[in-house]
Parts: sequence; structure tokens; C-alpha cells
Amino acid sequence: MIAIDILEWPGFNQAFIVSFLASVAMVVGIVLYGKRRPRGRPASWGEAMLGATYVFGMLFLTYGILPHQFIDHADKNLGWSRDMLIAGPGGILRSEAQGGWLPLTLQYEAVRDTLVVLLHAVFFGLHMWVAVWWQKRGETKQAELPTSTYGRPLVKKA
Repeated sequence: MIAIDILEWPGFNQAFIVSFLASVAMVVGIVLYGKRRPRGRPASWGEAMLGATYVFGMLFLTYGILPHQFIDHADKNLGWSRDMLIAGPGGILRSEAQGGWLPLTLQYEAVRDTLVVLLHAVFFGLHMWVAVWWQKRGETKQAELPTSTYGRPLVKKA
């Protein structure tokens, strides 16, 4: 029987996982608070400052700390540096300089940077969705009026 300590496994980074979960939890917190808060209620100065500080902290965590922790994890724990080349299974992605067929050299550093860009893109989309959801929360759709054969709404004359 082989004992595996999950905390020593190179794919496990506590700082990255905690910052990722905290970023997601902060977005969920906005949604939960938005469901409770009535639409159109004016915010006091203190509520506005607290909300601005919360959003600043969420953005700082998501776009500052989270990518840094992933880059740090990839560099130190996984060893994804410029020297690590991607050869693929059986060497199918080996570059011409290494004796393969591929005209370019693939490095793990490029994979790391691509994953960081995808991380940014996913959270940017999530934050845009939350902003639109916040503005539209509590809206009700108006009943559509029947239309004529020409596509104009039918309205009764008074």
C-alpha cells in the first residue's frame, strides 16, 4: 500500500485553491445579497463605501492574487518553465530542433500563460454577468400587446 500525502502532491497549492474559492464565494455573496436587497432602494454613504470596498477586494483578489498564485504554483511546484518543452505522448509534438516534425517549439511556460489568460477571461465574463444581473434584478417583463398582421401592436381606441 502506497501512502500519498495530498498536501505534498505537486498539483495541490493551498494559496491558489483558497484564492479561487474565495473569488467564487465573493461573487456568490453578491448574488445572495442582491436577492435580499429591494430594487430601487437608495444606498446610504456607508453602504456605498462598504460595497465599493467589497468589490475592490473581490477584483484585487481575482485579478491580482489568483493569477499570481497560479503562476507561482506552475513555476515552483510544477516546474513549468521556459526550459520544459512539450513533446506530447510518444514525442508526437516534438519540435524540428529536437528531431521531430513540428516547426515550432512548445513550452510549458506558454501553457501556463494561456491558462492565466483563460482564468482572467472566465472571471471577467462572470463579473460582467453579475453586473448585468445586479442592474436587472427584480424587473418584471411587461405583457406583450397583440399584434396585427403587419406587426404593429393592437391598441383599443378610447
